[in-house]
Amino acid sequence: MPTKRTTPDLILMIVTFTLLAVGLIMVYSASAVWAEYKFNDSFFFAKRQMLFAGVGIFAMFFIMNIDYWTWRKFAKVILIVCFVLLVLVLIPGIGNVRNGSRSWIGVGAFSIQPSEFMKLAMIAFLAKYLSENQKKITSFRKGLVPSLGLVFLAFGMIMLQPDLGTGTVMVGTCVVMIFIAGAKISHFVGLGMLGVLGFVGLVISAPYRIKRITSFLDPWQDPLGSGFQIIQSLYAIGPGGLFGLGLGQSRQKFFYLPEPQTDFIFAILAEELGFIGGSFVLLLFSLLLWRGIRIALGAPDLFGSFLAVGIIAMVAIQVMINIGVVTGLMPVTGITLPFLSYGGSSLTLMLMAIGVLLNISRHSRY
Repeated sequence: MPTKRTTPDLILMIVTFTLLAVGLIMVYSASAVWAEYKFNDSFFFAKRQMLFAGVGIFAMFFIMNIDYWTWRKFAKVILIVCFVLLVLVLIPGIGNVRNGSRSWIGVGAFSIQPSEFMKLAMIAFLAKYLSENQKKITSFRKGLVPSLGLVFLAFGMIMLQPDLGTGTVMVGTCVVMIFIAGAKISHFVGLGMLGVLGFVGLVISAPYRIKRITSFLDPWQDPLGSGFQIIQSLYAIGPGGLFGLGLGQSRQKFFYLPEPQTDFIFAILAEELGFIGGSFVLLLFSLLLWRGIRIALGAPDLFGSFLAVGIIAMVAIQVMINIGVVTGLMPVTGITLPFLSYGGSSLTLMLMAIGVLLNISRHSRY
């Protein structure tokens, strides 16, 4: 059993709380106009985000004090529970439909998104599997197929909702973990070609996904339809300039950019705080990534290393996709910006993941 340090990584904790504080401020700033119009309460979304943050912080500190190898012991049980939740969410009357996706279980704003928690469950289980079968991972049949088979089973269930964004982050995270474990590049090349064909099939099977691809290439072909969000996002980022229009002074949040407190909150941040504010947020994410890598390298066992790598990869991939979408570099998909976007399940999950990372840091040798 690894020896415990007395203190967690303080830099990681400070960066996390700084991102969380920026997120709370920006959720209020981005949502106040829409919340006042729809609910007659400009703090509607901000109050709920504060509640989610409180739950998430409690969970983070609680998990930070649970020895991380406990997740190895219960990884299989947690994964099974998440699979059950993915089944339940598809049942009419149990799963709630929002924006065309049956992804939530619960009542109103106080509901959970099982696919979000599946990401962390899959990371824990895969870390356990890879740490126990690292020598097999170079074998396509004995190592790679079993691990990726389970990942794509979860991905398929998430796509039944459908939720391409969350599924993509989960698959990308798991691929990074398997690659770090020592899987052969030649195996990834072959699977990558199959993945491209599968992705093309998913796009062709749903007309709205085709529109998202075409709008990404040229959003001005359909400025009032599929290209609307990207155009409005760019209209927010452009006027922000170097220093921004000032906190609370966004123009795009006045019913131009749909629900700006969620996936496109970075556009509002860039409009109000400019290039400097956007760069500051990206710097914070870079610091978080740096501390996570140090923790992974210093972990006393393979399970801790793979667990830390998975968590950091999940955050990094989600940030890259969200920023890519907001800046028009990637097709629109429903991916929140960690710690900043409005959303209870996403925020709670991320803070729980940081709690695990902080516990690993209490054992890391760095």
